[in-house]
Amino acid sequence: MAHFKPKYITFDCYGTLTRFRMGDMAREIFADRVGPEQMEQFVKDFAGYRLDEVLGAWKPYQEVVKNAVRRTLKRWNLAYDDAEAQRFYDAVPTWGPHADVPAGLSKVAKEFPLVILSNASNDQIHSNVNKLGAPFHKVFTAQQAQAYKPRFQAFEYMLDNLGCNPEDILHVSSSLRYDLMSAHDLGIKNKVFVARGHEPSTPYYGYTEIQDIGGLAGVVGL
Repeated sequence: MAHFKPKYITFDCYGTLTRFRMGDMAREIFADRVGPEQMEQFVKDFAGYRLDEVLGAWKPYQEVVKNAVRRTLKRWNLAYDDAEAQRFYDAVPTWGPHADVPAGLSKVAKEFPLVILSNASNDQIHSNVNKLGAPFHKVFTAQQAQAYKPRFQAFEYMLDNLGCNPEDILHVSSSLRYDLMSAHDLGIKNKVFVARGHEPSTPYYGYTEIQDIGGLAGVVGL
C-alpha cells in the first residue's frame, strides 16, 4: 500500500478521530448504581446494545442511544430515566479529537481529499468535524444514507456520492465491526486499522495497522 495513491481517504469519525466518550459517561452516570468490579461489563453491554440498535432500518441517532441505554439498564435490572439517557446524546457534539488527530490529519490533507462517513445525525457531526483541525472534502452521515455502518448501504451511499469505486479509496477506522469488516466484504482493498484498543487486531481483513493518525502519512508515502 506504500505506493497506493487513493482518490480519497475516508474516515470513521467517532472513536477513530473524535474521542468517543460513551463509556466514560456511563462510568460517571451509573457509578452510584453499578459497582466498580462490574462497571467494565456494564460498559461492554452498553456498547453491544448500541451496535445492535444500528443493524436494522435507519432511525434517528437519538433513538439509537436511548434504546441502548434502556436495554442495558433492563439487563442490569436498573430503572431507566429518559433525561439521563438524553445526556448521552446531547454530549456528542461537545467531544473533541484524540490528541494525535489534528497534526496527523494536516499531513495527509495537503495531498488528499479527506472524507468522513459517520454513524451520526446531521445536527451533531459538524461540531465534531470542526474540532478536528483539518479540512474535509465531504462529510456523510447515517441520516443522509438512511443506514448505519456496518450496513453496506452506508458505504454504498458514500461511494455513489463520491463517484468512485471501492478500489479508489483508502478507508481508515479504529473499528473492525463497524467499518473494516464491511469494507473488506465490499471490496475496499485499501484499509487502515487505527489500534486504539477498542477491538483486537484481526489481520484476516487485510489492512495496514497504525497506532495513531500520525502513522497515516507513512502509509500513503508522505
